[in-house]
Amino acid sequence: MQLHFHPSKCDPSLFTYLEGGHTVYILVYVDDIIITGSSSSLLQDIITKLNVAFSLKHLGDLDYFLGIQVTKVAPQALLLTQSKYVKDLLHRTNMLDCTPVTTPMQSTCKLTKVGSPPLSDPYMYRSVVGALQYATLTRPDIAYAVNKVCQFMALPLEAHWVAVKRILRYLKGTISHGLHLSALPLSTAPSIKLFCDADWASDPDDRRSTSGAAIYFGPNLVSWWSKKQHVVARSSTESEFRSMAHAAADVLWIQTLLKELFINCQTPQILCDNQSAVLLAHNPVMHTKTKHMEIDLFFVREKVLTKQLQVLHIPGTDQWADVLTKPLASTAFLSLRHKLRVVTSP
Repeated sequence: MQLHFHPSKCDPSLFTYLEGGHTVYILVYVDDIIITGSSSSLLQDIITKLNVAFSLKHLGDLDYFLGIQVTKVAPQALLLTQSKYVKDLLHRTNMLDCTPVTTPMQSTCKLTKVGSPPLSDPYMYRSVVGALQYATLTRPDIAYAVNKVCQFMALPLEAHWVAVKRILRYLKGTISHGLHLSALPLSTAPSIKLFCDADWASDPDDRRSTSGAAIYFGPNLVSWWSKKQHVVARSSTESEFRSMAHAAADVLWIQTLLKELFINCQTPQILCDNQSAVLLAHNPVMHTKTKHMEIDLFFVREKVLTKQLQVLHIPGTDQWADVLTKPLASTAFLSLRHKLRVVTSP
């Protein structure tokens, strides 16, 4: 049977369909399918044809998919949560009755490979940390803390397990929190804004920096990451620019995906709080201090010249990606958690 869907080049699980000005999207994971589109009659026609070929079980409106609960919180807004998944994880670790905390990591926490005894049950540590990685699908607020504890899988120490338990205690107090998504206005082309940041030489073991980025499509957070850089940066400018280059590649991927979904958007903006990194993106003059990072520099510079990207400076107080690069005090963390669109169900 041929339905004339086109496979996405960006995501092998995504298929798109365009007919008579109407669009249909199908997302497939093994035998689970999400289907949506702009025409109810066209959707029903496609579902009928798919049912003839594959004997589908139509479950109605989307409410649960791959462990993610989808709740309609307003006429044009959704909340993605993993409450059941988090509760199961707390039950498995005997943390259901633990005392909640307000942040997933203490602001003074500096985890290292030495300084405390080896953990007696490293298998338990790896299992729980692996489960926490999946929880970050709807909880960007724990992305930094989870990334940090992931760096000690090979030889976890008692101090690392204490840090993991703090993440679980934070989740205990925020079980109903999730990622809020709202509809975009049709009057104007949606914007893409990316906040990128880096914490220079933050790892006490190897002095590598931590990068973080948050990508917004309109008001919605659609992509984020927190990770340790692969090389040691020789300056804060270099660490910030490497984060910017990685973020630029992610934005271009999202832009390409949106084109496949027949969505036009404004020129993406990269927002960075390091003035030197912003100037490097706009200044074509190369000098000896940047020769070791020329590939990243030329990549971003080329996109700026062709107006595929805008690189803008913002004050450090407006840098929303801070929460993805370092542990923060409670007041700053809670403020930025709201910026990440992590809210509780009404």
